[in-house]
Amino acid sequence: MIVCVCRRVSDREIARHARAGMDFDDIQFELGVASQCGQCEGCARDIVAQCSATRPVAALAAEGTTEWASSQPSAQA
Repeated sequence: MIVCVCRRVSDREIARHARAGMDFDDIQFELGVASQCGQCEGCARDIVAQCSATRPVAALAAEGTTEWASSQPSAQA
């Protein structure tokens, strides 16, 4: 679900960064969440609080690669 409408940031994106060990301030700087109207700040902070840094940073990189690859058009020869 989209948490930050201004920056189009989803709950999954916030959670993925939080699980990688980023705190709210880091996520706010990286994604821009709660940096415009501020209506999403409470929800974004709740998501960060619910997530722990149990997943290694390599998992964040792997998820990002998978999401990026699936969003690319298939290469046709």
